[in-house]
Amino acid sequence: MAAKNKLRRVLITEAAMDVIDTLRKRFGTDLMFHQSGGCCDGSSPMCFEKGEFKVGGSDIWLGEVYGCDFFMNADQFEYWKHTELTLDVTPGRGSSFSIEIPMGIRFMIRSRLFTMEEFENLVPIKTGEEYIGES
Repeated sequence: MAAKNKLRRVLITEAAMDVIDTLRKRFGTDLMFHQSGGCCDGSSPMCFEKGEFKVGGSDIWLGEVYGCDFFMNADQFEYWKHTELTLDVTPGRGSSFSIEIPMGIRFMIRSRLFTMEEFENLVPIKTGEEYIGES
């Protein structure tokens, strides 16, 4: 849950919320996102059933988006830490392991840089190890 009066690092569009609702009904479970920063489809956020992707010390928890934990590889986060991310969807079939792929769509990120004032007022991140320790 976001800290009071702190800005979220990850936002979401209505279209992405609709897809998450569909996936929750289909799988009957909580979901999570991970963005690795690898090439090609690895740079897109991937959606998994919660717990199906093993989070580790090289991952950063950026917060929740529409009730889903959102993680990013620590190396990728170094590039994106000054950036507001918006989870969206687009037509097209990626080749990742993300669970929306059979629907003929894929999740994507839209971004903008935070202002300095915004950057100083963000929800704190957690390392993957801190997140695991709290679970």
